Amino acid sequence: MFSEKEYDRMIGDLFVRFPSFQKDGTSAYKPGIAGMEFFDSLNGHPHTKYKTIHVAGTNGKGSVCSMLASILASAGYRVGLYTSPHLLDFRERMRIIDGRCGQDSGAGPQRHACAPELYYIEKKEVWDFLRRWGETFDHLDLSFFEITTSMAFDWFASRNVDVAVIETGLGGRLDSTNIISPVMSIITNIGLDHCDMLGNTLSEIAFEKAGIIKPAVPAVVGESSPETDPVFDRKVLYSNLSVPEYMACRTRIMSLLVYADKTVPACWDRHEELLERMDLKGEYQEKNLRTVLAAADMLRRILPGMLPDDPSEAIEHAAVRTGFHGRWETVCSSPRIICDIGHNAHGLKYNFHQLAKMLAGGECSSLTVVYGTVSDKDYESVFPLMPDGAAYVFTNASGRRACPASAVMEKYIGYCEAAGRGHGNVFAEGSVAMAMEKAVALAVSAGGAGCPDKTGGPMIYVGGSTYVVSEALVWLEEYLKRIKCE
Repeated sequence: MFSEKEYDRMIGDLFVRFPSFQKDGTSAYKPGIAGMEFFDSLNGHPHTKYKTIHVAGTNGKGSVCSMLASILASAGYRVGLYTSPHLLDFRERMRIIDGRCGQDSGAGPQRHACAPELYYIEKKEVWDFLRRWGETFDHLDLSFFEITTSMAFDWFASRNVDVAVIETGLGGRLDSTNIISPVMSIITNIGLDHCDMLGNTLSEIAFEKAGIIKPAVPAVVGESSPETDPVFDRKVLYSNLSVPEYMACRTRIMSLLVYADKTVPACWDRHEELLERMDLKGEYQEKNLRTVLAAADMLRRILPGMLPDDPSEAIEHAAVRTGFHGRWETVCSSPRIICDIGHNAHGLKYNFHQLAKMLAGGECSSLTVVYGTVSDKDYESVFPLMPDGAAYVFTNASGRRACPASAVMEKYIGYCEAAGRGHGNVFAEGSVAMAMEKAVALAVSAGGAGCPDKTGGPMIYVGGSTYVVSEALVWLEEYLKRIKCE
């Protein structure tokens, strides 16, 4: 019998019996899709009942998925959205953005008739799925991510979505999501991350990400580079040499591949205005926006009439419409606290560059960075990117992967001494809650902690890992109650 208590027990058991990469790192990573394919066949291949769009890449996947889902919903479709990891609630991983305005499956898209509605998988639906298939998961020894991916595919089918936007978990070629046959594949960018599993060079990592590219399926790559472009070119070419309608013409084959930064997509002439109005903030969103607009152009070609000519309104409200959090998100205004789950040098360089500009330009009177990371990350490569003149509170989230704050601080001080950089305002706290308390105290001591304005007052940036942001948000809920900050 379903109950909240039974649901909590079952979710706890899921995390314990089927370790997640989010909590346990490489020990939970199971490359290959054979187990996923076998279970999918037992469950009747639910992902074949709707169109899918597959998104991989080192950074920006979540933002790109969110914007695409919002665009599709604004066109009147019921859109499934599968992303990972979650910040606070397991159910954040699977959402539906419903643009059908309550119409049933036979009604078709109701363009612009209503604002899309966001909802999450219900707890009872999670409970029913895990109870129905629990013994099978044990027998097949599926991973946490394989189970959650299967659950999302099944739920989307049960809710009769028109299209689902699916984010890979790790890599692409051997990722659990790679059993789908999408109408379009998107690879946002390639950076050095998860090198122990994906490769030590950009071309090796690109090869793994390119694994989501399928025969006769158009692909959009967000960022081109001399090292990775040949990987994608070869993948598209070799994947389509045996496809009758393409094999006679290399040029036609390569028309399936678009590099967003080599094109001028529709609406790009207004991208600065769009970036200003978007609720997904951060300088790095410029690259994600270009990828999304190029993908929208491709969708209009392959599926005429599916998307509006101008997706601006949907893009501007993507975060709120899709429930997307933790990307340059202002979570408090007094003092201003920004959270971002960027966790590798490839992504953090944009964040720290933006923070340095804000500090130098007077957008904030002081900057405190709360930073924590995991032990399997090359966090020392991040040190040169960190803004000079900021205070740093190193911390560690709970969990086995977390790198002790004292160890990170020691390495950072060593870097500063070798680089001739000051390190007088550096601290280590053994929990995220303690780190946040310290950061607020530093903001108060810097003066103007009561300034609710977005500019001119002290600012706190929280990042380095999803886990740090997640625990900071839990702390923030109690903090806001204390100070009644709106």
